[in-house]
Amino acid sequence: MFRIVEEPIDVGVLILEAQRPDCGAVATFVGTTRVDESSKASVEYLEYEAYRPMADRKLEEIGAEIRGRWEVGHIAIVHRLGRVDPGEASVAIVVATPRRGPAFEASRYAIERIKEIVPIWKREVWSDGYVWVGSQVGTRQPDQ
Repeated sequence: MFRIVEEPIDVGVLILEAQRPDCGAVATFVGTTRVDESSKASVEYLEYEAYRPMADRKLEEIGAEIRGRWEVGHIAIVHRLGRVDPGEASVAIVVATPRRGPAFEASRYAIERIKEIVPIWKREVWSDGYVWVGSQVGTRQPDQ
């Protein structure tokens, strides 16, 4: 399952769907919004945008790459768009494999590939402005 969603991600359902009698490992990666306390300003929320047709294809491509490298019984990658508040999941990756090593490796591979090839952009909204992560500017813009 490879999906871009605009509603909260139900990680529990993704884990239940991954359980299989031939797989003894289910590795889960959940990326959440964190509050950066090392700065004077704090993250209030994130906003994600995507080029949907290509993002959907790229998630499926990552799934195919994983199946080509590891023995995988199940893989799910779900990424959220829109506003994501602190503590909420932005992305969930669930991989079921016969053994734990490949499950961990495949889930790590998935998140790194998402950041490399999937056209999803993140705006961090801070108490004193915002920044598009990965943008050319890379500096906070004051709220207007």
